[in-house]
Amino acid sequence: MNKTELIEHIANQADISKAAAGRALEALIGGVRTTLKKGGTVSLVGFGSFAVTKRAARAGRNPRTGAAIKIKSAKIPKFRPGKALKDALN
Repeated sequence: MNKTELIEHIANQADISKAAAGRALEALIGGVRTTLKKGGTVSLVGFGSFAVTKRAARAGRNPRTGAAIKIKSAKIPKFRPGKALKDALN
């Protein structure tokens, strides 16, 4: 499912226009992004939680030349599915 299909699904399920569903989805994504930028977590009970973790600096290799390179540390988003989502899939 891509973003357009998700907007159509939201519009049908909530009985709202596609434009309103698109704005709602953008607001959700923006809220999650803003919270994660501040270092917080977003928990959606029954669905899962989004959090930021830190990946340590490490050594890597350039696949083209084989030369060793340093990869900087980085903050990355992580999603942990909730119990209800796991149960729905199994």
